[in-house]
Amino acid sequence: MSDRRLTPANGYVAATHLMGQVDAETFSDGTPASIGQTVVDLCATAAGKRDRQLLLGASVIVYDRRDGWAFVQSKRDGYVGYVREAGLVDPIATTHRIATPATHAYATESFKAQDLLRLPFGAEVVVIDERHKFFETPHGFIPKKHLRPLGQVFSDPATVVQLFFGTPYLWGGNSTLGVDCSGLVQAGYHACGHMCPSDSDMQCDSFGVLLMDDALLQRGDLVFWKGHVAMMVDGETMIHANAHHMAVVYEGLAQATMRIKAQGDGDVLARRRVL
Repeated sequence: MSDRRLTPANGYVAATHLMGQVDAETFSDGTPASIGQTVVDLCATAAGKRDRQLLLGASVIVYDRRDGWAFVQSKRDGYVGYVREAGLVDPIATTHRIATPATHAYATESFKAQDLLRLPFGAEVVVIDERHKFFETPHGFIPKKHLRPLGQVFSDPATVVQLFFGTPYLWGGNSTLGVDCSGLVQAGYHACGHMCPSDSDMQCDSFGVLLMDDALLQRGDLVFWKGHVAMMVDGETMIHANAHHMAVVYEGLAQATMRIKAQGDGDVLARRRVL
């Protein structure tokens, strides 16, 4: 049975490559678009609950538009869902991404200027000119130190994840404005050039290699429980976004294992290594 989160088909329309595999009134190759707002919710149904989020500059394929909602598939990780049509713009060839927990776009090339937009880590923009301390973008002037070219990836996913320390927990969140456990892991590995799945069950099933129970854990390893994932920052300490603390926090693995089991969510399901 296909996973609806990764299958671009909704009964009205389906991707052309699914012809003969799913039922739909019409089949389409879709049209490219980009996310034009800071953060948009990617919902399971039109006006439904949030599954994930997409950030400014993200590329999508649009398969259907109706009643103010667009049925899309994220080009980065293949996740499928609905976004508000107002959050889409024509395709953008982005050049840089935000590489700090957050930044601002200013009206002029001065830190004293009016801030026009707050941008979270991972949002992508187009640099159109370079000034002394700022890059000019269509959204305003952004400090050079806060941007990285798309091809300049981080080397350590744990370092990226640690940028999110203290971020509020948000179910389905994917940004430093609010993040959940799998969104945090995905942000860390995507920033290092690894195509990480979106949800913890997907990550547990296929991301990296499975470790033996007696393997010593190291920085960047992933530990999974039912519906939850954490990243190790060393052999004993992990960082994770969780609903117990309602934030991204550090926690000892042994302590977290006991707490999670005591609250009824079972033992560790798997441990995986990507790097």
